[in-house]
Amino acid sequence: MPDQGDATNGTQGTGGARSAPPAVRVEGLWKRFGEQVAVAGVDLELPAGRFIGLVGPNGAGKTTTLSMVTGLLRPDQGRVFVAGHDVWADPVEVKSRIGVLPEGLRLFERLSGRELLGYMGRLRGLPGQETDKRATQLLEVLGLAGSQHKLVVDYSTGMRKKIGLAAALLHNPEVLFLDEPFEGVDPVSAQTIRGVLERYTASGATVVFSSHVMELVESLCDWVAVMAAGRIRAAGPLAAVRGDAPSLQAAFLELVGAHGRDAAGDSLDWLGGSGAASR
Repeated sequence: MPDQGDATNGTQGTGGARSAPPAVRVEGLWKRFGEQVAVAGVDLELPAGRFIGLVGPNGAGKTTTLSMVTGLLRPDQGRVFVAGHDVWADPVEVKSRIGVLPEGLRLFERLSGRELLGYMGRLRGLPGQETDKRATQLLEVLGLAGSQHKLVVDYSTGMRKKIGLAAALLHNPEVLFLDEPFEGVDPVSAQTIRGVLERYTASGATVVFSSHVMELVESLCDWVAVMAAGRIRAAGPLAAVRGDAPSLQAAFLELVGAHGRDAAGDSLDWLGGSGAASR
């Protein structure tokens, strides 16, 4: 497993200066829903210009954390800074610098894909001509040009994810937040989305996306934060978090304390096999 001094916080060592201020800084973040603690005192720094994975099992607090970081959900306690600006003290400035593709995306479904992008661009304050130019390019790159005049309500899951991504990228944000962007997406659409995101981070921008699919994170990300039970268990460059484990999946299972749970299946000796034939 990785040395916890190397991969338990958002720093990358104390020996040298950062090349850039963090894209996101979270300080003492808490969120409760009744008696349930969803996020329990998270402190985290996410470096700029990286492809960052926020990973954890279902119920780990990933979506709640991202919702607070992006200004969609007010924390009970703590502060969040994006590109050096306080999310709750300076929300207009922060929201001009970020793009968000949330889980369970809600869109203006009675607009066509082209109309949706036109509306979102103008809402963001982009000139109409520039909005139309960018919309045309995004529709083409994301494989939606042939469906641009189709109502969003008639889009497939993959098409909805792609038009949502186009809307999030339209104003060229500094930091892009994606919550399970590949969930329910077909392989062709997933490859298209992946190509756009890789091109985006290559330009120096930052992607932060949540997932519970370790293989996907390992193939895409160069920096990872592991979350479980509302807390950050490890964070740092992918290689540091993975450590000596054969894969990120193996490191993840150890970090969240999931090793040994396979034994629970021993109590299901009636399931399958000759049991079904004996009925």
